[in-house]
Amino acid sequence: MNMKNINGCGLGLRSDFIFDIPTLEEKPSWLEIVPENWIDTPKRYQKIFEQIASEHQLVCHGLSLSIGSYEDVDMNFLKKLKEFLDRYEIENYSEHLSFSSLENIQTYELLPLPMTPKEVSKVCEKVDFVQNYLKRELILENATYYYVPDSTMSEIDFINDIFKKSGAKMLLDINNVFVNSFNHKFNPYKYIDDLDMSKVAYYHVAGYLEYKENLWIDTHGTPVKDEVWDLTKYCLDKHKAPALLERDNNIPPLDELMNEYNILKGIYDNS
Repeated sequence: MNMKNINGCGLGLRSDFIFDIPTLEEKPSWLEIVPENWIDTPKRYQKIFEQIASEHQLVCHGLSLSIGSYEDVDMNFLKKLKEFLDRYEIENYSEHLSFSSLENIQTYELLPLPMTPKEVSKVCEKVDFVQNYLKRELILENATYYYVPDSTMSEIDFINDIFKKSGAKMLLDINNVFVNSFNHKFNPYKYIDDLDMSKVAYYHVAGYLEYKENLWIDTHGTPVKDEVWDLTKYCLDKHKAPALLERDNNIPPLDELMNEYNILKGIYDNS
């Protein structure tokens, strides 16, 4: 169940280094963009974005769909999103298995869902609506969480049930699994063993912050830790799917990111 027409390793595109992408001798196989940042492209980035869109395969990874909200999907946003995806012929769109809006107020925070059968049904219903509207399969990412709302299911049962019943694919964020495993005291390798890996469309790999002695945060603002590389190899050996290096904060020069990208590519190529 990999992504359509996407293979190999990708890099999350950020405005910090967008002008450097065309200068690369060895380019990422594909780039992932946040559609909310580009639907209304700032004028100073318009020309370079058009160039990159014409030269690279793009995948969209959104922030504000809020698939777990009790309100209906924001149709104004969904309309703009579909127009954007169609314009640039982007077939693959991922989002977060979380909610970010309440009473139509967008927080842009990825808040955890109660892990219940009722929530599974609600998410599946919204997934069906979004997929039918966008004419694309939705890909949903496992999020980090620092507390668990009232829940009657384990995380792994909740996630497996959603992907079994919804028809959506999974974006498996390996760093998020590792961070959650520390904060909530579970074995990340057993988590991967218990997950239905056949549903995984692609992977995210990123870094985290050891914020306190008993709390890690998925800042995506540090180099990838060795333990996350090890878990990445384990995942790719079990189920080979495209993999992306993600960096959202403390973004270094592009050549440093490409060094990490090449580590990921080496793991991918040897899996």
